[in-house]
Parts: sequence; C-alpha cells; structure tokens
Amino acid sequence: MINEAAPQAEPDPDAKAGAEAASAAADTAAGTAAAVERLFGEYHFPAGPRRILLAAATAFAERGFHATTTRDIAAQAGLSSAALYFYFRSKEEVLYQIATSALDLTIEVTATEARGPGSPAERLANLVRVLTIWHTYNSQVAHVVLYQTGALTTAHLADIAAKQREVSRTVRQVITDGVESGDFDVPDAGAATIAVLSLCLDVARWYRPGYRLTPQQLGDFNALAALRIAGGHPAA
Repeated sequence: MINEAAPQAEPDPDAKAGAEAASAAADTAAGTAAAVERLFGEYHFPAGPRRILLAAATAFAERGFHATTTRDIAAQAGLSSAALYFYFRSKEEVLYQIATSALDLTIEVTATEARGPGSPAERLANLVRVLTIWHTYNSQVAHVVLYQTGALTTAHLADIAAKQREVSRTVRQVITDGVESGDFDVPDAGAATIAVLSLCLDVARWYRPGYRLTPQQLGDFNALAALRIAGGHPAA
C-alpha cells in the first residue's frame, strides 16, 4: 500500500539517465552479438567453425594476431586445440575467413545502397548511414580487418585488398554520379571517397557499446558529414 498523504520521493534524474544508458548499452551489446552471429551465419558455417571464428575475432581484436595462440582461440571457443585444426589449416586461415566474411558482407551492403532509388545525395547518405551502423555493430570484426590483416599470406592479402578496392569503387561511383548530376561540388572525387570511407570505417577503432550516441545516431551524423565532404546538401 502507498500512503498518498505521505511525501513521495522525487525520481532521481541522474539515476534515470544512468538506467537508460545501461539499457541502451545492453541493447547495443545484444545487437552487436546478433550482428556478428549473422555475419558468420551468412556463410553457413557449422557451429564448430562459427564458434572458432567468433572466439578468434575477439582474441585478435583484444590481443592482436601475433600475440594470440591457437590455444587461446580454442579455449575461448570452449574447444580443444585439435578442434581448431579440424576446421582450419592454420591460425592465418582463421584470420582470412574472418576478413573475407566481413568484406563480402560490406560489399553487399554498400552495393545495395549504391544501387538504391533516389538522387546521388540520397544514395550517399543511405550508404554512409548503413555502413556506419554496420561498423558499430561489427566493430570487433571490422577492427581485425583494419589492423590485423597484414599478417595474411601474400595471396590472401591480395584478395582482401581487392575486396576493399571494390567497396571504395562503389562509394566513388556514387560521388562521381553526384558530381555529374550537379548534386555534389567536390574537386577530387577520389579524395572525397577516402574521407567518406574513413568516417564509416573509423568507428570500428573507437566505438564501444554504451557510447553516448547510438549506432543509428552515429549513422545519421556521418551521413550528414559525408554530404558536406562531397559538397552536397541534406535532402529536404
């Protein structure tokens, strides 16, 4: 029972804000886990290899490729060391599969938005928004692709570099379309492409669940920033 005559404590705004932030962080963390599961699920990896890839992505992001042993990966996956070699020939192949999976999905996401309806300005904004959100929810895997793939073999590294160039070409084409249509006014489409991609990719370096902006808010922010880089304007 509540005594309505008794003075009621006022809600603590700081506590409410803290609870909301904690809830948002939990939601983002859950979204991150789901996104990474989807990333490797897209390739229909059976449960065993998928557990190894998830564990390796975490270990590589936290310790780096060279400081991570196959035993570390197996332990984090809850498997024996022998299990890793049952699915993968080497630790390097695990890294290659992580990078390939991440970049193939990045190519798919980028191409889908680049081919979407609307003006070049609308397509660039949508592309950057989605790519930013993708990299917040997959920041751990993206961090590995950005900073650990130098450990790949020459052939694997060349394949990864080709996939990265494909993403860059897609973004550059949207910017070039905008220059030709008059949506954008930028003297160097190549430099603008690098700057726009940096907005999307760099979130993988610093973003953590619980950051004061949600992935969606970061996506909206970067979409506006990309339009300014390209010399365009937000859609009315």
